[in-house]
Amino acid sequence: MSNNRVGVEEGPREFRTPLARARGLGSAKSGTSHFWWQRVTAVALVPLVAWFVGTVVSLVGADLATVQATIARPWNAILFAVFMVAMFWHAKMGLQVVVEDYIHTRWLLLALQIIVIAVCALGAFASLYAIARIALLA
Repeated sequence: MSNNRVGVEEGPREFRTPLARARGLGSAKSGTSHFWWQRVTAVALVPLVAWFVGTVVSLVGADLATVQATIARPWNAILFAVFMVAMFWHAKMGLQVVVEDYIHTRWLLLALQIIVIAVCALGAFASLYAIARIALLA
């Protein structure tokens, strides 16, 4: 037997608190995408980090001309660029989650999110510029 009053239909069950409904808070519909992109970049970084470490270790003790020639090889330049983009993108997503989870003051949350995006974008662009400059001018 149902607890409904006669003539009153039961609608979909609402799990948010009245305050959350009043503020319009709830799912932002982007958590799944964020989760998967962070996993995709993590999986992409596994072989890229192994390649990067192997390349750097092979250059220990090499002179500047050898290092520049190695970075200037097309596949190495492409892999360096992909590595940098994946690394900074992964770092941005990870830091975003940390800031969202532990910062509860709205203005500070927004300020830190902007700083995280700016620092990661600046790092990625600076890395890509350096790789392009070495690859094209070597």
